[in-house]
Amino acid sequence: MTISVTLSAMLIVTRALVAAVLAQQPVQAPKPDLPTLKAGLGSCSADFTVKDADGKPVYLATIHVRIRYGPMNIKRMDLEVSTNDEGKARVEGLPLKARPLAYDIQKGDQKAAVEQNVATTCQATHEVSLK
Repeated sequence: MTISVTLSAMLIVTRALVAAVLAQQPVQAPKPDLPTLKAGLGSCSADFTVKDADGKPVYLATIHVRIRYGPMNIKRMDLEVSTNDEGKARVEGLPLKARPLAYDIQKGDQKAAVEQNVATTCQATHEVSLK
């Protein structure tokens, strides 16, 4: 009988300790999904962080690029992706051989532009301030 009492007491103590540990862990909000556009043309990519003039992230800023690639750059593809609430977006699957890419970023009447030469910078990171 003392063995069953001791086991049940240990079980109660263990449950109390587990509950105390779980209660102390902070609840983390889920990370917003990173909007990612997959062009499917190669292995290069571009990551964007868009902020306003005050340095705050811009939600739903539109990032547009026209890709010219292939023999004599006769193939064209227009891509567009919008930023999440952290001002972030990603374009992946860009071709390694293409004309330099000119990204137009816009939210309302605020605009910015950045370039990426995939031949020299295959994995680009752009910090953009809209003006």
